[in-house]
This record gives sequence, C-alpha cells and structure tokens, in this order.
Amino acid sequence: MRLNRIISRFYADETGTIAILWGTSLVAFLGFLAITLDVGRLSATQAEMQAFADHVALAAAGELDGKNDAITRSANAAANLINDSQTFANGSGALSGAADYTLTFHSALPPSDLTPLGANATTDPNEAKFVQVVLTPKSVSMVLASALNKLLGGNGFSNTDVSAEAVAGFTQAACDVSPLMFCLPTNWETTLDVGDQILLRSGGNGTAWGPGNFGFIDLAAFEDTSGVCADEGGNKLACLIAAQKQITQCVLTNGIDTEPGQKVGITNAAFNVRFDIYRSVLNGEKDNPDFAPAPNVIKGIQKNGGGACIQGNEEPTGDTMALGRDLCLNAGSCGGNNRFGDGTWDRAGYLNMNYDLVDGTADGIGSDAALPPLSAANTQYAGTRFGMYLREIAYGDTTASKAILHPSLSETGRPICSGATPGGPERRVITAAGVDCGKTVISGATTGVPVTKFVSIFLTEPVGDDGGSPPSFDIHGEVVGFPDAIGAGGGSSGFGGIFRDVVQLYR
Repeated sequence: MRLNRIISRFYADETGTIAILWGTSLVAFLGFLAITLDVGRLSATQAEMQAFADHVALAAAGELDGKNDAITRSANAAANLINDSQTFANGSGALSGAADYTLTFHSALPPSDLTPLGANATTDPNEAKFVQVVLTPKSVSMVLASALNKLLGGNGFSNTDVSAEAVAGFTQAACDVSPLMFCLPTNWETTLDVGDQILLRSGGNGTAWGPGNFGFIDLAAFEDTSGVCADEGGNKLACLIAAQKQITQCVLTNGIDTEPGQKVGITNAAFNVRFDIYRSVLNGEKDNPDFAPAPNVIKGIQKNGGGACIQGNEEPTGDTMALGRDLCLNAGSCGGNNRFGDGTWDRAGYLNMNYDLVDGTADGIGSDAALPPLSAANTQYAGTRFGMYLREIAYGDTTASKAILHPSLSETGRPICSGATPGGPERRVITAAGVDCGKTVISGATTGVPVTKFVSIFLTEPVGDDGGSPPSFDIHGEVVGFPDAIGAGGGSSGFGGIFRDVVQLYR
C-alpha cells in the first residue's frame, strides 16, 4: 500500500514542470539569439561599409571639375582623404585605400535610378562629372547561427559577403550671372584666352547652332523675386541684362534651360545702357541708378543732330572711335566661323584716332606713355582692350575735368545722358554660360543643357550700332576671365557672379 501511495503522489506531483518547458524553449531561444546577433553583425558591417562608400564617393566627386587632371586628383582624394573601419567582417578592420573599392567615372546618369549605370562611363577627365564607388566585398562569419544549426543536425552556414555602392557627382551653382548662353569654339581650352574677341550672334530661324551662336537662360527659373527686376513690370529680360547688381536665382551648371533666339530692340537696348544709350524699352531709365552706365563710354557715335542722349538715330562722331575689333574678324579669317579672334587688334589706330598721336596737337593726351600703367592686380590685361579701358578710366580720374578724352572732341568718354552715378569698370562686363553645342543639341527651348565654362566678356562696342540697315544684333566682346575657375566664392576680378561647388550623393 505504501508503495502505491508513493507512486500516486509522484504521479500527481507537478513540481519541475517549468524546467521542462524552459529546457524545451531554450533551443528556440538560443536560435533566435544567434540569428539576431549574426544579423546584427551583418547589418552593422553593411552600415559601416555604406558609410565608407558614401565618403569615398563624395571625396572623389569633389575633384571632378572638368580639368585635365580631374580623374587623377579624384582617385588620390579617395585614397588619401578617407579612412574608416569595420568591426565584424573577417580580415583587416581598416577601410582605407584603393584596394577596398573600385572607381568608375561617368559623364551623365540615366534618368531613372532603376537603370543600371554603364552607358555613360568615361575615362576623359574633361567629361567625368559622376563617380561610382563599388566596395570590395567583405566576408562575415555566421558563427552562432552556424553552430546552432550543426547542433540540430545541420551542416552550418557559410560566410556571407557584404559590399556597398555609392554614386556622387560634382556641379556648380552659378548665381547673379547674365541670362546669356553661347556656343564655345572647338577645343576652347587651348584656343580661347584672355584678350581674344568673341562675336556673338544668334543662329535663329532653325539654323544649326555652332560656335559663337547665343541664346538666353530661361527666365522662369532664373529671376529672383527679391531682386532689382522683381518690380519691373515691363520686360524682365531687358531688366535682367541691363540692371546692375541684379539678383538672380542660382542655376546648376549640370543642366540649365535655354531660350535661344534674338530679340532685337529688347536686348540690344539692354546691353547699351552701359554705353550711356537709353532707348526702346529702357528709354525712361536714364536717371535710374539701377541702370547706371559704365564710367567709360567711348563708343565713336553720337546723337544725330546733337544732344546728350542717344535715344533714337545716331551717327559716327568722326573724331573718336570705339575699341577696335580683332583684325582677323575684319578680314574674315578668324576661327570658329569667324566668331573667335586671336586678340590682335589695331591698338595704334585707336590711339591715333582718340588721342591724335600723329600730329601731337592738344586734342589728346599726347602719347600712350601718358596713360597711367595698369595696377599690379591687372597686369594680365596688358595690351588688351580691357587694359586700355582701365588705363583710360585711371587717366580721367587724375584730371581736374574728369574727362577721359579732350573736351574738344565729340565725346569726352564720360556719360552725359544719365544722371545716375556711373558703376565701376565691371559694368561693361557680362558673365555668360559657355556650352559645348557639338555635344548638346540645342533646338528651341532646350532643358538640361550642361554648362562647360562660364566666361566673363568685356563689351567693346554698343550692340546694333554698326551702321547696318537694319542694324545687326552682333555682340562684340573681349574675354577677360573664367570666373568659375576660382571655385567657391565670387567671380574673379570683381566681374560678378557667385559660384558654389555642389557635391552630392545621387545613389
């Protein structure tokens, strides 16, 4: 009986049940823990490698400025500037140097992020604008999950490879520049220099766009509602070209929207306020400080019949002349469809006409030597028209009459129509977007046109006052700089335009 009671009591006793349940659950718990820890190690490694890829891409993209050594500098920046580490992958924990990644350069990205890269891969440093970084895979051991799997009779898990990829690109934001674009000449890097003259003329009428043709940046994305032209209820284009210290939206150089075509009567008037000429849509702005002329307006023309303001008909002065054109332009032998000169102009003829160096009479300053020398900051303009312009302004500032040319001549060189205080020498300089029209087809209003190089152009003579009937819409200017070459900050030599380097991740 006693044995039966013991057996019955043992049979009914529930003590230790939780131990059985815990022991049964332990296997599942350890499995979840092993998977959680190993997946966590995988995720941490992936995050560390992605961060490294992002940093390498940004460092490499920051050097893709289109210069001849851009790819070399890009690879060096990636290898030398970025150091990181990973914690859980096999092998070295250091992430540093070209052995940890592969760089591929691209001239453009496909419209969709779902489209694989490759079609626009390039090794040309002048075209590389984007860099793709693919990391060398790292192996992560699934130690805990593999051990548990073997305890349960499995074969364990193999190591898992982890990698990462990033794509970054370089562009610039250009602010407060003229809403003007033009086609650069072929091989502009070696053919276009400070002092060379450019003849800008619109292709128009559906003709093919080539070197020297010009158009406009779409004003819808360009005008700033807080700028000088915000309350100009008339023609916005004329205002944005004519006004000084205008504020405009920033445009990204990897894709501007263009509005080609010539607008005779609008833009020629807008350019010419710099020469103290107020007519057409700007004939009422002569005393408006926003449309002040330049301090030196020697142009070789005067109002027909006398008077201070050229607002309609004009005629040559006969005793003065504008800064001369490149001799090859006059001869029709310049490059780029006779649109791009070589900087050789009739300097002696200009001096002889305006300063009468031939007979030495008192209608001029007597000799070129009497003009003040260029300052040390402007010696790069020696022999150029812009250098002559600066020296003339300096000469006028040293005389009691503030005249540049002798008062006996038809024009003194100073503005006489406008009542506004003249701007600085940069007033006759425009900053325009140079486009490679051989690579980008422009037809009508074209979107996403990449800017190859911004160019500062000194206007050498009024627009549309060449005596033609009807007057031409030619814009003659002299190259005085490439302001975006300065990088982040303002344009060179105070010519205006603010440029900011923009480096960003795309994928």
